[in-house]
Amino acid sequence: MTEPTVKPAPAPSGGIGAAVAAANERARNSLLRNHGGGHAPVSYLELFFDLVYVFAITQLSHFIGHHPGLIGFLEGVILFLAVWWVWIFTAWVTNWTNPDRLPIRILILVLMLISLIMAIALPDAFAGMALPFAASYIALQLGRSVVMVILFRQEDASRMRNMARIAIYFAASAPFWIGGALVGGGPQVVLWLVALAIEYCGPLSMFQTPFLGRSANSDWDISGSHMAERCALFIIIALGEGIVVSGATFAEGPMEPGRIAALVTAFAGSALVWWLYFDIGADRGARLISGHEQAGRLARNAYTYMHMPIVLGIVIFAVGDALLLEHWSGPADHALILTQLGGMVLFLGGLAMFKRFSNTLNNLPLSHGVAILLTAILALLGWVWPISALLYTQLCVVILLIAVIWEWTSYHGGWLERMEARGWRLAESMRRRYDARLARRGRQD
Repeated sequence: MTEPTVKPAPAPSGGIGAAVAAANERARNSLLRNHGGGHAPVSYLELFFDLVYVFAITQLSHFIGHHPGLIGFLEGVILFLAVWWVWIFTAWVTNWTNPDRLPIRILILVLMLISLIMAIALPDAFAGMALPFAASYIALQLGRSVVMVILFRQEDASRMRNMARIAIYFAASAPFWIGGALVGGGPQVVLWLVALAIEYCGPLSMFQTPFLGRSANSDWDISGSHMAERCALFIIIALGEGIVVSGATFAEGPMEPGRIAALVTAFAGSALVWWLYFDIGADRGARLISGHEQAGRLARNAYTYMHMPIVLGIVIFAVGDALLLEHWSGPADHALILTQLGGMVLFLGGLAMFKRFSNTLNNLPLSHGVAILLTAILALLGWVWPISALLYTQLCVVILLIAVIWEWTSYHGGWLERMEARGWRLAESMRRRYDARLARRGRQD
């Protein structure tokens, strides 16, 4: 007698395979990159978006160049802080969102158009175009944040709350932008500074707001490599704007030996600035943030804030290049001296703070501090004794070259290693101090 055949139980509907398929389907339909903190490539759309900010930086350098004096410089700084704040917040959003999805693509293109309007209004932002500038700025910051609250509603509750907190800060600053645009004059400067103070305190306070509390570090799970690449590309934008300004200014005049020397000097300065940022700083910063367990906090400090003086310094360098090409045959006047000094201090100081984050010993690069000191001494001498504009700018370039050679020697073979190879006694004590500092740093970590 044969035993009855036992039929296998039917497989339950779904199972692991179905769950995986459903998860993949959700990922494909998601508006997020879902990078999990890993690498997220910079999209072509983001590069296209940045083209507007090439124009905005050009407008900004022209504004600073055409408004000499303390008040003009303060107004220029306000406009720079606004332009940077729009760009960096958009970079944070594109770090999370998938630019291949239609809603995100449309959002970025709309933000690009409004950014163009803001850049057009920028030169007269403290005159007849104050209201268009303020309105476009508010539309960019508050509008983008509100849209992201809506888009994140179906995606991620924590990110939705985070964007809601950000929107509240931009809503709180909006009356000061509009009020300043309406009153004009000195009160406009004060009100716009108040607006920026409100907004810039947001990340520092982790966007503390009533009822919604404050953001947690886990709310900022960004792709560190993406943020590093985006900020490095903005440095290229600022440097490229300086090249454009120098070339356009040179093309308007005759091909004279002195003007050619001025053009070469301006180009050499831009090349050395590029070298100082990209040879060591950009690469080490990218490696650090890519593997950092709190990439969001590091991006806030090292990229959102520390890159502001770096970029502003490069913008001021472009103003100095334009002044040199326009008045290369004359003496170095106070405008050129202050411009070169301001550009060097902002760029080298900001870059030194940025490099400190990725330094093993967590110290400031000595080469940058020495370069700032030499620039200050040169500015004092140029202020007291007459010196030609061309020679003065060339000496500033020499100071940058000293910093480049110093840093290159330090990180490509090393001063200490070279002294040890030659058997210098000084190297022994320096090595002991270095190892002790490294050990203390390890214990602190």
